[in-house]
Amino acid sequence: MVFITKFVRIGLQAARQLSATPLAAVHGRAFHLTSLLAKERRYTNKHEWVELVSGNNAIVGISSYAQEALGDVVFAQLPEPGTELKQDDECGALESVKAASEVFAPVSGKVTEKKRPGWLFKVDLKNPQELDALMTEEQYKTFVSSSGDH
Repeated sequence: MVFITKFVRIGLQAARQLSATPLAAVHGRAFHLTSLLAKERRYTNKHEWVELVSGNNAIVGISSYAQEALGDVVFAQLPEPGTELKQDDECGALESVKAASEVFAPVSGKVTEKKRPGWLFKVDLKNPQELDALMTEEQYKTFVSSSGDH
């Protein structure tokens, strides 16, 4: 648990900034520190996830399932900071050498930042209650495993 010791030393805020950094290059494993922070992600049926960071501020990304389906992303069209989103609206696109996919807003709110490793954009939630209608990680796993044609 070397990572937890480091988190204590550098503080939780710094750990959150590092949380989306892939460690594959360092340790040869494909995982993110986010899983060690026990933040709950909520998922859409279109394979986006949203995770509360603090207050009403959240980060949005795409699921591992969607990442694997797309492969290496070569172009990302994402909403600009200041953009007002409504839940389920198309708000961007991801293109890879294998496929292209639209990005949908999992929640309503105002975009505050875009494109960091591990996530697509940050949003200040307009209606935090919308999170309750999204799938938990377990529900999402069941959803994905129930059919390969999502």
